[in-house]
This record gives sequence, C-alpha cells and structure tokens, in this order.
Amino acid sequence: MKVSDEAWKMIKGHLGYSDEEMKLFKERPENADVLSKAPEMMNKTIIFEVIESKGCNSQHKVGDKLYFDGAGNFLTKLNPKRVCIFALSSLSGLIFAVNELIYAGVDPNEMRFKATGCFDVGVKCGGWGHIVLKCSVVDRH
Repeated sequence: MKVSDEAWKMIKGHLGYSDEEMKLFKERPENADVLSKAPEMMNKTIIFEVIESKGCNSQHKVGDKLYFDGAGNFLTKLNPKRVCIFALSSLSGLIFAVNELIYAGVDPNEMRFKATGCFDVGVKCGGWGHIVLKCSVVDRH
C-alpha cells in the first residue's frame, strides 16, 4: 500500500523518531500496510460490556461499558471513574485481535471468542469476585 510523504512525516513527529529510526520504520512493509488502514481503524470504537459480575470490589455491574478508540486507547471521558486494573489488563489480547482483524480486512465482530474476564477467580475458588466482559466494535459517529 502506498503511504503519502505527508503521512510518513506525521507519524515521524507523532512517534518522535529520529531520521535513523524513521528509516528503520519505513523499511518494514507491515508498517506501510498498517498506516494505510489507520483511517478505517480510527473510525472504530471498541466496547467491552460487563455481561457477568459477582463480588466485584470495583463495583462493575452488568451493563457497564468500557470504551477504547480503534487503536486501543482508553477513552477516559466515556468510561467510569473507577476501572479495575485486573479487568483492564484482560482486555489487551482482544484489542490486539481487533486490530489484527481490521488490518486483515475482516470484520472484528466476526471474532469467535469475544469474552474475557478479570483474573480474580471469585469467592467460590478463593478469590473475591469476578466479572466477564464481551467485546464489540462499532463505527464512530
């Protein structure tokens, strides 16, 4: 995929690369492919909805949602004031999968395994609580 000189210059400034680092970055064809798909990805919002919750110390409830832009950046203004780090850490694998599917031209909502949960096993297994979150991707408006 062809990436404009203006886009290369923008990414160099955004990432703070030296000329040498930018040369290395441009040598990888995968980077041009990803940059060519960036507009599509940035038009997406990744949403994780709590679909199960029991004993959550952070008080996440069924129906609560966590929002990320298409690149996986946490959209702080759209999210609850308190977010459990143990739930948050479980989302990175699915966000990575969403990105890879978009790069491959596949609808990320076709992902087969879209649910994840915090690593707390819940009170019955010696923990405190547990939540399960389901991933979906929507067009940004």
